[in-house]
Amino acid sequence: MKTTSPTSIQIPKVLTIAGSDSGGGAGVQADLKVITSLGGYGLSVVTAITAQNTLGVTRIQDIDLDVIEAQIDAVLLDIGADIVKIGMLASPEIVHTVAIALRRHGMKKIVLDPVLQATSGASLGGDDTAQAMMKELFPIASIITPNLDEASLLLGRDLNSPNDFKLAAQELLEMGPQAVLIKGGHLDATHTQITDYLMWRSIDDDLEVVLSKEFKHDRITTANTHGTGCSLASAIATYLADGHELTHAVAKAISYVEAGLEAGKFLSIGEGPGPLWHMFEFYPTSLPLEK
Repeated sequence: MKTTSPTSIQIPKVLTIAGSDSGGGAGVQADLKVITSLGGYGLSVVTAITAQNTLGVTRIQDIDLDVIEAQIDAVLLDIGADIVKIGMLASPEIVHTVAIALRRHGMKKIVLDPVLQATSGASLGGDDTAQAMMKELFPIASIITPNLDEASLLLGRDLNSPNDFKLAAQELLEMGPQAVLIKGGHLDATHTQITDYLMWRSIDDDLEVVLSKEFKHDRITTANTHGTGCSLASAIATYLADGHELTHAVAKAISYVEAGLEAGKFLSIGEGPGPLWHMFEFYPTSLPLEK
């Protein structure tokens, strides 16, 4: 068996467990782009195959449960992972399979993006899936990253303004995760400033305390927003795997997504809302010079 030599180079290993996006803008494809661009080594477990493009999702095919389990075992028994990022899990049975496997492998760092609906409105998991996530994955999650629609579905009520975020985060935190990040980007476009609200548990003098922080940033005017949620969660996971503390990882991840949105404003990919540009540091985009 190969052993690690004293001079070997170690880079953060990030495992994404999510659905495949045939359009390449979200899901596993986006996760791997983010992880790679931020200096991590991306590993993947595909939970579902979607037929989708910038116009929407036309079909979803779940992967067999034993194949999902086999993928997790193959990756973690050989390569291992410093952190796991979870995205689309399209059924309660898939949630259960993933939760059992991660517990069995003793995974302690988990970023859960509770993907329940595509930006196009297509359902990627119903109420039963949401309930399964809350029961089986929230208690082992280091952080969950719902957007407003997902937080509303999980809590059973609408969230209409940043004033709702604190109570919502408290209620979600009581469901078991160590931290909650509510993303405010889905508020209507009249909100030109976006508020993302982070709440987390910490230990102070051997006592558990709950802390919070708001991240305010200007809305970037662009139609190319496909994959922002997946990308943010994967960026948080990669920064955490690289040793950044929670608030710093979240702040850096938000800045990364903002830069990707800015760089992707003028990209023409598909007939609908395209993706942000994940590789902006390596391949900058700009408008062509006028003749």
